[in-house]
Amino acid sequence: MNIKRPRVLHIITGLATGGAERALYNLLDGGLSERFDSHVISLGGEGTIGPKLNELGVSVSALNMGAGTSSILGLKRLYGLVRLLQPDLIQGWMYHGNLAASTARFFARGQPALSWNIRHSLYDLCDEKAVLRQVIRANRLLSYTPDALLYNSRLSQQQHEHFGFSSRCSEVIPNGINLEQFLFSLESRHKIRLELGISRDALVVGHVARLHPMKDHSTFLQAAVTLAQRYTQIHFMLSGRGVSLDSEMLAQLIPTQLRDRFHLLGERGDVADVMSAMDVFCQSSWSEAFPNVLGEAMAIGLPCVATDVGDSALIVNDTGVLVPPRDPQALTSGIEVALGLSGDRRRASGGRTRARIEKLFALEAIVDQYAELYWQLMGNKGRD
Repeated sequence: MNIKRPRVLHIITGLATGGAERALYNLLDGGLSERFDSHVISLGGEGTIGPKLNELGVSVSALNMGAGTSSILGLKRLYGLVRLLQPDLIQGWMYHGNLAASTARFFARGQPALSWNIRHSLYDLCDEKAVLRQVIRANRLLSYTPDALLYNSRLSQQQHEHFGFSSRCSEVIPNGINLEQFLFSLESRHKIRLELGISRDALVVGHVARLHPMKDHSTFLQAAVTLAQRYTQIHFMLSGRGVSLDSEMLAQLIPTQLRDRFHLLGERGDVADVMSAMDVFCQSSWSEAFPNVLGEAMAIGLPCVATDVGDSALIVNDTGVLVPPRDPQALTSGIEVALGLSGDRRRASGGRTRARIEKLFALEAIVDQYAELYWQLMGNKGRD
């Protein structure tokens, strides 16, 4: 006898490559879509993640709001989808997605459970754009209404509750790292280095992030240029949406005479392979909640140098180097410490970094936490 699975509707701001979008994909790919009848609504377009979700058998509906579709038309489409799908639980993702999830529950028949998911740190509201500031304030006003208010970092939870968000039903579930996908590959290391013309014995410092002010490519490149001038055997590998010499800002930061050792790859679908070609990973952001790439680099077994933002200190612990954000000199020194390790010590450090991810942030365990929460919110309806 077939038992009908409870239906979970995920509503997210957009599906371009980003931390929250990848976290949603990882959860569904990691088994959540097998436990629940899962559907995704993107307020924006399908982006790069939408087609991948479709490949999992998860239906994706893109409202394309803000891209030629009016808010009124978008709300009408949201209403129609919610009435059609009749979800048992609605999960919002990010500030705009949370507001849309609350609206969807208002549209729904019956009273589906509602969960919000906040994926953002909140150091200073003034750092945010004017429209986003208003959306965050609206989230604060309505934060007492969800049945669960999730954060992916402890610091983010503390910051939002200090700002006035409800603490009544908040909890932290960190991001999960796919340990089968993020695994060191010697073959990939040689392949990527051959592709880029980097010798096998060169030292490579890596950076993976989309081009966005809070990722602070500027500070990383200032440190990288200083190191490139000191050490001729070091190369720098950067990957992420918008990360290329077509960016005037990035091009201006890299002296022409050093560019043969700076490899700006743009957005890549083979991040694990690219990371395998690195010797040290660097995260230079001035704002994060739970930086996915830091956990992924650690799963590969890379010694990591990270700015002390969000939950980076919790993730890295004593396996890497923490430095203050927006400090090129400190970042330079931190990378030098990591590069100064002998090959044997770097490998030993890499073993400890992967072991920490296996112990605390394995995707399978995080999927279990989400599934258990969902069953509780739905009163275990339909549970075997």
